[in-house]
Order: sequence, then structure tokens, then C-alpha cells
Amino acid sequence: MFPGFEKIIESRIKKAQDEGAFEDLPGSGQPLQLENDPHIPEDLRLAHKVLKNADCLPPEVQLRKEIRTTEELLSGMTDTVKKHRTIKKLNYLIMKLNATRGASAEFDIPQRYYVDVVERIESDNA
Repeated sequence: MFPGFEKIIESRIKKAQDEGAFEDLPGSGQPLQLENDPHIPEDLRLAHKVLKNADCLPPEVQLRKEIRTTEELLSGMTDTVKKHRTIKKLNYLIMKLNATRGASAEFDIPQRYYVDVVERIESDNA
């Protein structure tokens, strides 16, 4: 672009905004439908679109979703045996997620059993 051209564009946009030219446009207030995500490399966009249309999620997102569902299921359980099995499953999912991320251990999601063990020890000592 030519020097100063951006300033002219910005001033015209600002003037149009002040005059209300951008109010009541179609889709105003609605989320943007970005078909081509600029963060995805161009050569992978078609593959991402196909996977998105097929409701396929990346493995990490799928694991996080399954962890959330298992935690919700666990919160309503009263049967101790089922609760123990579900906690084991939840810890396995968390361990699997932490292993796939390849990040520093300080960012790992803590496993569920730690809180339950502390609560059980505290209740046994009371």
C-alpha cells in the first residue's frame, strides 16, 4: 500500500461508523461463520472442513469432552463400587490426556483420586 493510504481508509471507516453506516447490517450480533480458519495451514483446510462436517473432533478435544462427561456422571453417583470404577476410568482418561499433550508436567491435569484419598483419611481420623 501507499504511505498514508491506511490513514485515509481508517478516517473514512471512522466517519462511516460515526454516521451509523454499519448499524443494522445483516447478521449483526451473530457469531461469524469462518469457513477458512486463518490459523489452519492452507493445505490442511479441506481436511479440517471434511472432519468438521463429519463431527470428528481432535483426540485431545474428544478426551476433554469424555473427562467432563465422566465427572458429571461421577457427581451424581451414590453407589461406592460404581463410583470407584468411574474414578479409575476418570484417572485413566486424565493420564491419557496428559500423556498426549507432551507439555511440561506442571500443566498436567491432576488425577481425581488424590482429593478422594485425602477426604477418606480425614473422615477416618475424625
